[in-house]
Amino acid sequence: MYADDGFRELDRQECLAMLAAVPVGRIVYTRLALPAVLPVNFCLDYDGAVLLCTPASSDLVTAIDGAVVAFEADELDVALHSGWSVVIVGSAHLVTDPAEHARLLRTGPRSWVPAPQEVYLRIASALVTGRRLGGGRPLHDMQNPS
Repeated sequence: MYADDGFRELDRQECLAMLAAVPVGRIVYTRLALPAVLPVNFCLDYDGAVLLCTPASSDLVTAIDGAVVAFEADELDVALHSGWSVVIVGSAHLVTDPAEHARLLRTGPRSWVPAPQEVYLRIASALVTGRRLGGGRPLHDMQNPS
């Protein structure tokens, strides 16, 4: 828990602006009936959807296409006890429209692991939440000074 002067909730626009500033996040999904978390590079689309580019043969494609997933990204400074975290929850879908795929080839993210056949996954930003910590000391440190 943090002192009230160091924590605040972010609105949707602030969350999307924070996400647009970082290249890597984590997708949270179900794999073999268990929770799974995978770091991925991404970008945001014009409507706030998260876009991923991955090999067509990736297990991720079959695991998340049509599923509700979470996506999280953050930027933290441990020394200053500051930073932010944003979570998006929404349905993930494989981009199958040829015109949309062509657009994403020009404007979308590039996979860090190139493959002969790459596909795009789109995560709708149905629920967007975020928080910012602003350099306060944790309450437990304030209660037990060293």
